[in-house]
Parts: sequence; C-alpha cells; structure tokens
Amino acid sequence: MENQPPQPQTIRIVLDENVAQGQYVNFANIIHSQSEFVIDLGRVVPGRDDVKIYSRVILTPLHAKQFLEALGHNLALFEQKYGEVRGDGAVHFTQNEPSN
Repeated sequence: MENQPPQPQTIRIVLDENVAQGQYVNFANIIHSQSEFVIDLGRVVPGRDDVKIYSRVILTPLHAKQFLEALGHNLALFEQKYGEVRGDGAVHFTQNEPSN
C-alpha cells in the first residue's frame, strides 16, 4: 500500500448565539510571558477614563504567530479589494515594548 498524504481535517465551527452577535472593540492590550500571550479586547468610550474589557484571549507563542500571519493575510486581501487601510494617528511601539 502506498503512503498517501493525510487528508485535510474538516473542522466544524460552532458559535452560540451570544458569541455570534460579536462585540465592537477599539482597544487591545497585549502582554506576554515566556509561555503565553494574553490579549485583552475592549472598548474605550469618549469622555471616560476607563476601558471595559469584553474578551481575554490566551495563546501560545506559536498560535500568536499563526494568528498574526492569518490577520496579515486577511488584511492584505481586504486592501486588495477595498484599498489601503491608513494608519493615521496609529500608536507606534518600539521594538522591545509591549502594547500596554
């Protein structure tokens, strides 16, 4: 019997109704340790000095890198279709500085 390449796994994505509604976020805080990345997603409201966090995502470094690559790929596809997303007023971080 010949060695055949493995068949791609089909993954069924299941969303409960509350998660499927989604949350608008305009704030992300990213911290990391040697073994994980923690991403807090929330909303800043004008006139308030606090941020409400709606979701915390914890990733391994490998999954964080894969997420970054997938997001970059999808952003490139978006820009091909709709034009460049401009970063006017974007916050810039130094090489060794976390986002918080």
